[in-house]
Amino acid sequence: MQEQKSFSLETMRHSSAHLLATAIQALYPDAKFGVGPVVEHGFYYDMELDHSISEENFKEIEKKMDELKKKNIPFTREEISLQEAKKLFTGLGQTYKVQLLEDIEKYGTTKVGEQEEGIIQDGKNIISIYRTGDFVDLCRGPHVASTRDVGSIKLKSVAGAYWRGDEKNPMLQRVYGYAFATKDELAAHLKMIEEAEKRDHRKLGKELDLFVFSELVGSGLPLWTPRGTLLRTILDEFVWELRKKNGYEKVTIPHITKKDLYVTSGHWEKFADDLFHVTTREEHEFALKPMNCPHHTQIFARTQQSYRNMPQRYAETTMVYRDEQSGELAGLSRVLCITQDDAHVFCRENQLKEEILIIWNIINVFYATFGFSDLRVRLSLHDPEHFEKYLGTPEMWKKTEDQLRELVKERGVHAQEAVGEAAMYGPKIDFLAYDSLGREWQVATIQLDRNQPERFDLFCINEQGERERIVMIHAAITGSLERFLSVIIEHFAGAFPLWLAPVQVCIAPVGLSHVESSQKLANMLEEEGVRVEVDDSNESVGYKIRKAEKAKIPYMIVIGDKEADLENVSVRIRGKKDVISLSLNEYIEQLKKKIRERSLEL
Repeated sequence: MQEQKSFSLETMRHSSAHLLATAIQALYPDAKFGVGPVVEHGFYYDMELDHSISEENFKEIEKKMDELKKKNIPFTREEISLQEAKKLFTGLGQTYKVQLLEDIEKYGTTKVGEQEEGIIQDGKNIISIYRTGDFVDLCRGPHVASTRDVGSIKLKSVAGAYWRGDEKNPMLQRVYGYAFATKDELAAHLKMIEEAEKRDHRKLGKELDLFVFSELVGSGLPLWTPRGTLLRTILDEFVWELRKKNGYEKVTIPHITKKDLYVTSGHWEKFADDLFHVTTREEHEFALKPMNCPHHTQIFARTQQSYRNMPQRYAETTMVYRDEQSGELAGLSRVLCITQDDAHVFCRENQLKEEILIIWNIINVFYATFGFSDLRVRLSLHDPEHFEKYLGTPEMWKKTEDQLRELVKERGVHAQEAVGEAAMYGPKIDFLAYDSLGREWQVATIQLDRNQPERFDLFCINEQGERERIVMIHAAITGSLERFLSVIIEHFAGAFPLWLAPVQVCIAPVGLSHVESSQKLANMLEEEGVRVEVDDSNESVGYKIRKAEKAKIPYMIVIGDKEADLENVSVRIRGKKDVISLSLNEYIEQLKKKIRERSLEL
């Protein structure tokens, strides 16, 4: 038996894309291919066909891929001249590959960003190609040795995608697939995907009556029901509770601004495509705010600040608006209106470290409450190869990034460095959490900014009576309420902990004669700050119990003849069949304690 070689998962996924294209070409000889890069958990390939592929075709395609794997076809690399490559792909009718080669000829790159497929080696106009049986592709490699080494594959979905992301170009069919090294790893991932579909926040949001989207209002603009609004309020109040303890003050700004503010801040130049532009009837240019920091600078600058008043800590939960493309919108994860629990600290250089550590501690306390105790830290830096994306000078960026590196080091935390992930005005410390399905999400962020203070000329008067340039820290604890709620809805599968649940206790009277006692109990609980609902519908107790379970209400109390005097209560706990009986006073004290401590346990 031939020895099985070891290949990286990325190499296997890249080879899986070529295997898909090889199978497609065998089944549909008219296919013209775009690019087929690796993505998270797998790959995709863009292609043009004379007919549409649907998921109904996946079984046939996967069967052909399995046949090709069993044939043990080698991945063969060749190097040819650019002109030979153009002649080859022209002869094959692969017009999209020819366009890539023309870009290489003109620019030295395919100009497809991360999806770059071809390569010129050592400036000698040498192109690398790979053959897999009858299929030939522009590719830098590397690949596995043969189709047998590809691993385990499952086609996922098909979608439309404009060639090179430009709506003026032809619409191609993009086929996605999962790829893992072994069958067991693929099976585990598919099981996770199945569970994730059950937990989809869009599905649960509708079932739990938290939010709704309206075609009349528009995509990406969620409407929050009373229960959903209650969730938002509870989260916002928790964040404010943590901030208030640390000296933050609330401020309020409008949702619109003159163009001049964003010209000064740099957003008009660097962020123009994401702005909602507004022109008044007098032809004045305004914008809906995409972020709050420029407005907050004007609150700081309203008066001459003494060093004695530093730092200034402003907090505000408010919506910002970004003109996302419709194809990028996804439930609460990507919306047009983003509610930020935003804060900006204006401080002196010698206060910088302490203020960042205060925010870091707030983040740790907040996320530990939801069971996210092991946050991963990422240091998001600028890309020196594309400095045109950023404000300021290279020297300013180096100083700021080095400060954050040193602070992370002093904190004793390992941080992955991510080049190109910085904000346009400064580097940031991003926090990433793993949910109950093991998926990773970016959540909170701390951003260090010397550019806005410079552009708005922000200063304090120091001990010597001189103007001293200050530093600005941006901090969002949830990131945005919409995105954070999408994460925790799926993390808890809609079964929120007691302190967060919109309805904490459901009371079900057995019959009409028990409604009065049930309402009396509800009033008593409400006086103790408990969110309660009485189900006095003319339905059976069994039906009411099932309804409360479906609504994922933490506790249900059934009131019948035995419980009508309210001395003792019979309590059903969400997810458990057993009923516990205890005195009403004891139950109320336990309830209040768990709510007060924000316990994850029922």
